[in-house]
Amino acid sequence: FHGEDYRKVWARLRHRGLRTSKERVRRLMRENGLSAATRTGSPRGPRNHDGTIIPETIDRMWGTDMTAAFTVEHGQVAVFIAVDHCSAECVGIHAALHGTRHEALEPVRHYMSHDFQKEIAWLGAASSPAFVRAPEGNGCAERFIRTLKENLLWVRTFRTVEDLRLALIDFRRTYNENWLIERHGHRTPAQFRRDQMDKLPLAA
Repeated sequence: FHGEDYRKVWARLRHRGLRTSKERVRRLMRENGLSAATRTGSPRGPRNHDGTIIPETIDRMWGTDMTAAFTVEHGQVAVFIAVDHCSAECVGIHAALHGTRHEALEPVRHYMSHDFQKEIAWLGAASSPAFVRAPEGNGCAERFIRTLKENLLWVRTFRTVEDLRLALIDFRRTYNENWLIERHGHRTPAQFRRDQMDKLPLAA
């Protein structure tokens, strides 16, 4: 994966049985020009989001977002994603020629529209839209999109939207099984989900 900082590299080394200090990894990466880029700047506007967007269990809160990708035959197309806020797992991903509300429903039938509101009401779920000028409310989905761009959308060329769709499905599997989440003790989203499922009581 591109864009991993020294902590992720340190964790991957430990997973492979090579033990060293985080500071040594940090120093070696810096000396060899391998450090991930850092973002600077201060938040703008009032803070409308308080508390946390990370629930204690999986499947309690999902975030959705959209980005764009370029294909040779179809030009710019839409990419929709859905991410579990607890595990950071990509639970749905979809590519479409047009960014319509119907296409946006595809990852998990999840979109802020009349159709979506009826659907989540039927499912017994609650809608929690992100606040204006408070991007941290949708930070989980936006962080996944950054990883998606750095590791797929910006480094590969796609001939058609179908080629892109297949690549997205493959990336989702690779990400869920291999991307390390620091807040989960450097476990992958799939590992975290399995660990949570193991803790659930057995059905009677």
